[in-house]
Amino acid sequence: MPAPVLRIGNASGFYGDRFDALHEMLTDGPLDVLTGDYLAELTMLILGRDRLKNPYRGYARTFLTQLERSLGLAVERGVTLVTNAGGLNPAGLAGRIGELADRLGVPARVAYVTGDDLLDDQRWGTDVLTANAYLGGGGIAACLRAGADVVVTGRVTDAALVTGPAAAHFGWGPGDLDALAGAVVAGHILECGTQATGGNYAFFGDHDVRRPGFPLAEIHPDGSAVITKHPGTGGVVDVSTVTAQLLYETAGARYLGPDVTARLDTVRLTPDGPDRVRVSGVRGEAPPASLKVGLTRPGGWRHEVAFVLTGLDIEAKARLVRAQLDGVLAARRPAAVRWTLARTDRADAPVQEEASALLRLVVRDRDPEVGRAVEAACVELALASYPGFHVATPPGKGTQYGVFEAAYVDAGAVTHAAVLPDGRRVVIPPVPAPETAPAYGHACVPDAALPEPLPAGPTRRAPLGLVAGARSGDKGGSANVGVWARDDDAWRWLTHELTVERFRQLLPETADFAVERHVLPNLRALNFVVDGLLGEGVASQARFDPQAKAVGEWLRARHLEIPEVLL
Repeated sequence: MPAPVLRIGNASGFYGDRFDALHEMLTDGPLDVLTGDYLAELTMLILGRDRLKNPYRGYARTFLTQLERSLGLAVERGVTLVTNAGGLNPAGLAGRIGELADRLGVPARVAYVTGDDLLDDQRWGTDVLTANAYLGGGGIAACLRAGADVVVTGRVTDAALVTGPAAAHFGWGPGDLDALAGAVVAGHILECGTQATGGNYAFFGDHDVRRPGFPLAEIHPDGSAVITKHPGTGGVVDVSTVTAQLLYETAGARYLGPDVTARLDTVRLTPDGPDRVRVSGVRGEAPPASLKVGLTRPGGWRHEVAFVLTGLDIEAKARLVRAQLDGVLAARRPAAVRWTLARTDRADAPVQEEASALLRLVVRDRDPEVGRAVEAACVELALASYPGFHVATPPGKGTQYGVFEAAYVDAGAVTHAAVLPDGRRVVIPPVPAPETAPAYGHACVPDAALPEPLPAGPTRRAPLGLVAGARSGDKGGSANVGVWARDDDAWRWLTHELTVERFRQLLPETADFAVERHVLPNLRALNFVVDGLLGEGVASQARFDPQAKAVGEWLRARHLEIPEVLL
């Protein structure tokens, strides 16, 4: 009989996360499985460039370095390691881990998952750098059932790092939709590491979050879980921190994936003691018949110049610079030109930097010479423009940027396979999806009934963040902004006040984009999706905050009329 609880921890939320976390999670308390999430849309582009330089690379080399210290400890303590650090070359990383194990004298059985790399598919065109399907947890489960101590994957969904081990441990099959959905939710909460334990948390002043510990989930046979952290580690786990991460980079009530469609509107979060939150009630539906494929392409060259405008006549100084550069831009027009004026200045400032605003010019083109010509023209203005002329940094050579695109393929067209520790290759059949299964892009459900609004009463103009938390992030070219209330009265007000129209008013930059609002009453939360705000994805650096990380905090800083009873 399997153990009644499977303890799954996380030691990485991105490529570059805390290096010592892997060792800390192995030494700070008991675990059965330790996961590491190293992949994101931008990471795939980075690994794609890495592979171009060396075809034997394309994986997260940090993980291999971490294992120098921790592989023996993991095997000694019986902790299975499951990671997507394989990136574009899971076989290559698995081979390197095997070599490391031999060198260290550690009897580690290594397996890997493959089939996600679709770069050779001609439908994408010739300029695609990476093309990877988001696989589910089936391959991971097969590796673990065969006795693997370390499982390396390429592109799987972030939650698959949890659904795979849970399915292997409890014997779940494709029909165990509710249990799988519960594991998906637990996996989503764990995937970004310390964001579940107080990192990037709206109400950070309530707790000591200087060095939050990494999270773990105690998974039960029915898919319910308790989110917690090792005793004595920093940060906090409470309903609010878990809610914040649960809303991160999601959209509507249906959270689609290759293992199952998890209904986020059924999630219930309840306190379960200090630094413990129970996740229960999650319902699952069939997964879609297709798999999402992430494509990255080279976009071109990006050149930026930031003019510093100080003191009086800021607007007039900005107009002068733009007028002086109009002729240059017209003579050899870049593919994209963006001017932004950030009024960071204030009147009668005692510090020069506080008296200054930034006028940013960003140009993009496939030909790097176009941007260089613009930058040269900017330098030539040094003695011929507004008083106090200088730039924030000297113009450089420009930077290459990439673009992200989501595509979809039939799940049956992808050969998802597990390569077991003994070298056998096992093909994982796709999860059968009924004709009624949701499709990507068409997974909305009607809003639940809204609570009664608060009774009318006196209001005071104040920041939204006094009564609501928020967390925002990126999904391709879209941004999501999750907003939640911490008590029922604030929820009653929030759900009626923060409409799409009010959201657009508070964040004028969203006015030209499609905005969807999704209501999640169990979480006392609203989730807004702004389609296209991030251009062609984070790697394209389309805006000042390219991953929309701080859009939620911008929203919380905006003022509106709030009932005094909530303040």
